[in-house]
Amino acid sequence: MRTGAGAGHTGYLHEAICYDSDEHLLDVVVPFLLGGVVAGEPTMVSFGARNAALVERALPAGCPVTFLSGGEVYARPAGAIRAYRTLLAEQVDAGAGQIRIVGELLPEHFGACWDWWACYESAINHAYDEFPLWSMCAYDARSAPSHVLADMHRTHPFTAGPLGEHTANAEYTDPETFLLENRPEIADPLQRCPAAADVLGPPPEQARQVVRTVGEGRIGEERIDDLTLAVSEIVANAHRYGRAPVRMRVWAADGRVVVTVADTGPGPKDPYAGLLAATSENSAGFGLWIAHQVCDHVSMQRGTDGFTIRLTVGS
Repeated sequence: MRTGAGAGHTGYLHEAICYDSDEHLLDVVVPFLLGGVVAGEPTMVSFGARNAALVERALPAGCPVTFLSGGEVYARPAGAIRAYRTLLAEQVDAGAGQIRIVGELLPEHFGACWDWWACYESAINHAYDEFPLWSMCAYDARSAPSHVLADMHRTHPFTAGPLGEHTANAEYTDPETFLLENRPEIADPLQRCPAAADVLGPPPEQARQVVRTVGEGRIGEERIDDLTLAVSEIVANAHRYGRAPVRMRVWAADGRVVVTVADTGPGPKDPYAGLLAATSENSAGFGLWIAHQVCDHVSMQRGTDGFTIRLTVGS
């Protein structure tokens, strides 16, 4: 049986918290967590160190709330979705009728990589819908940029407030629309310089060799392997599912390599491609899924002149 705002709700209930003070945050989060504890529901917090400590101090001593650690598995959107799906399935298998989680994205997510975290926030409206999950995602209005807060309202069906308030977001956009939009891309600083390699129509094996040659000594051997795997998959996709000509460009600096693969086609039709596991290895989604697992940032641009994927490894 589901409780609170989740009562009578089917599937995933996804809310945002837009707070402007620590007191505001606690006024929403603490009753949410205590309500789960009283109902005997698995109740969890996935915050950064500062806010986790703030919430822990506000809870009664010994309160059975689980504080989740982050870790590498949550460092990329596709990995986070996979990890949370595993966690949620385990809770349901153990008999949970509802699961409560409050989490947050951190300031480092709001920079050049925000596009794929915005896509994450949109995609999970579908990715977790089979689970009886009620989650709240906290955004600090004092530090989150305006474009991030705008996306918050577009990717969360509801906003939670103190005193049990739950307001429907008029700006909410369904994932199938949001994820296929041509979102503004933040240029990578490396792309301000001429590319170290610019290759037209490379087969996957040539693309791998070019990336390895340009990236040698720039990033570690393991990361080169990750990037060449991703590039091979994306170039193969461009030849198989895109439209010629296919163009690959590579930029490199110490600790960072950026690769773009462009073709003149429209890009994948599946809005969740890359973020959710592909159902078949013989699909464009499988290559994108691999890229989302091993790269530090993946962006996708749909334009009037075609489709471009940018892969980044390093910081």
